[in-house]
Amino acid sequence: MKIKICGITKLEDAKLCVEYGVDAIGFIFYPKSKRHISSDDAKIIANSLPIFTHKIGVFVNEDANEVNSIAKYVGLSGVQLHGDETVEYISQISHPVIKSFGVNESFNFSLIDSYKDCTILLDVKDSEQYGGTGNSFNWELIPKRIRNEVIIAGGVSPNNINDIHEKINPYGIDLSSSVEVTPGIKDSNKIIEVLKIVNQIKQEEYDRKRE
Repeated sequence: MKIKICGITKLEDAKLCVEYGVDAIGFIFYPKSKRHISSDDAKIIANSLPIFTHKIGVFVNEDANEVNSIAKYVGLSGVQLHGDETVEYISQISHPVIKSFGVNESFNFSLIDSYKDCTILLDVKDSEQYGGTGNSFNWELIPKRIRNEVIIAGGVSPNNINDIHEKINPYGIDLSSSVEVTPGIKDSNKIIEVLKIVNQIKQEEYDRKRE
């Protein structure tokens, strides 16, 4: 199970994530987000991190050319789209794509079937915010056929990671608000705690495969 810490705005937070084995960090380029970062600041942080750490840029209904421009300038590994982006839109993006969908009790999971060339992220559906709410949806709603392929976001915290792994076993999890002091400023103790939990899960998965 992979882990991404999103909403990074400080180099020291990014370096701590890397030190404790994060798979990816996320920069939010949506101007209305409390965790917004400029492309210049993101580039400084990205250039200071190991090449094997994935740097993901989060965008919401941004012009495709602007997404490609920022991704190239910052040196992103991929982009995460949290708006109403279509399959046709995604075909214009020059980097690997994570497409987010907001889920509630009435969400139609067949909507994601046409999104073949990207990784799917499932977050709680919110009428006012595009992610980063700290709220969760009912993960049991996720069809079993895709559980191992998706990234789960929304309300993921050290308190429920083991439960998510045991019941859903997703490809990855995405955290932000649950490891923060304030929006965009991470809590080092919470980051260390959550990454230790995920590292233990990874070790157990590795050990089982070797048996």
